[in-house]
Amino acid sequence: MEKKADPAFSPEVPESLMLENLGYAQELKRSFSLLGMLGFSFCIVTSWSALGSVLVVGIESGGPPVMIYSWIAVSLLTLAVASSLAEICSAYPVAGGQYSWVMVLAPKSIARGMSWITGWFMITGILAMAATTSFVGANFILGMANLSYPGYAIKQWHTVLASYSVALLAALANLFGSHLLERMSKVMMVWNIASFFVVVITILACNDHKQPASFVFAEFQNLTGWGPAMAGLLGHMTEEMLFATTEAPKAIILSVVIGGLTGLVFLIAVCFCIGDFGSVASTPTGVPLIQIFFDSTSSVAGACVLAGLFAVIALATVVFLEAEGSRALYAFARDRGLPFSDTWARVRTVGGGASVPANAVMLACGAQMALNSIYFGTVEGFNTVIAISTAGFYLSYATPLLAALLHRLTRPSSSPNATLLSGPYTLGRFGAPINVIGLLFLVFASITFNFPGFAPVTAQNMNYTSAATGVIGLVSLVTWVVSGRKRFTGPKVSMGE
Repeated sequence: MEKKADPAFSPEVPESLMLENLGYAQELKRSFSLLGMLGFSFCIVTSWSALGSVLVVGIESGGPPVMIYSWIAVSLLTLAVASSLAEICSAYPVAGGQYSWVMVLAPKSIARGMSWITGWFMITGILAMAATTSFVGANFILGMANLSYPGYAIKQWHTVLASYSVALLAALANLFGSHLLERMSKVMMVWNIASFFVVVITILACNDHKQPASFVFAEFQNLTGWGPAMAGLLGHMTEEMLFATTEAPKAIILSVVIGGLTGLVFLIAVCFCIGDFGSVASTPTGVPLIQIFFDSTSSVAGACVLAGLFAVIALATVVFLEAEGSRALYAFARDRGLPFSDTWARVRTVGGGASVPANAVMLACGAQMALNSIYFGTVEGFNTVIAISTAGFYLSYATPLLAALLHRLTRPSSSPNATLLSGPYTLGRFGAPINVIGLLFLVFASITFNFPGFAPVTAQNMNYTSAATGVIGLVSLVTWVVSGRKRFTGPKVSMGE
């Protein structure tokens, strides 16, 4: 039977009524403008600052040329993913994001189960990313302390406690400053871009021992033990956005474009300024980028100022990730996707009169701190959390693209214009090929994340991402069979037949 566009999402229906047509009350106030949402999403995907934490891995696995050329390719492929998700988000701007989109677009026979599994991977990815970012923020703070006081030795438990502090501050900001998130997003957009220019200009101007262009653009390096080929392989806030069907897609695409451009420039600048690789990789600060800043400026104060810019971005990103994670938990619980769903779907009025899913905020913070606690006992275990954050996101992005493709392919040939992707932003006839490109990239990336970083493989350098991903998939499947298939509703979209 032909799937018809749901009247709940007709372009003529005001966005304030869309959720009511789905059986939901508009409990979260729409307050995000385009600039606010752009600042929010760009902070989360702050590509240029995130690159600082993976420089050592990149240099060992092919060197600057592989990082730079791969970055260009990955940015273009990511744009295909972003464009596909923007089209779906334009048609269905709900807090459930990926799992809601899967429920709408997937074949009816598998929609609920596929939506359930997507929700589990989506939430796991968000919470693991929040834990990872709080860890990065903690590392920058402690790294600055070590640089300023060389006698101070950073211990693993110091990092965990600092990560706890970051998580708790982010939770307090979400509970009592939720009404300020939109303003904070705008401020962080300016801070992010300004920090980018300050960092790039400062290290290029101050560094007097730059690497030759051949090192940056031509010299292949492989310190992994693998062969050359292996060495070279490297929407949840929309219910609170004004005019989400038109502005959210712009925010998604612009954040990727700006992230790709700033990331490329930053990567080239840092590769020119990196000094002795051995000292950078083994820096007592625990943060190679801080060592590069110090080597470039020859100033503790200067290096700390530059590192402080990153620390602020990391702290703000944790606030935004907890906001996104709490909204995802709230939406999934609203659709009966979590144990004790009534508790996590509860909305309260807190500081500033804002409506906040307070219980979901506290759950997100608790889960984040639990993941950070793994670092108490094992570095390898926490490295898996870092990998899971990306794998969870990628798998939860892949399923909506697969659902969109299935929808396009199963659409009756006699009705080529019949589509559920009828929002203001549409890819038109290019939708299917762009979906395919994005899906293939996500599948490829998800597979390569499972490879160990070094050879020969030992228990210490083994990549346990595949095992962790399998556990998440197994848990979601078992809980679906035991209880999910009975109580999970998914978004209440009527798919007219």
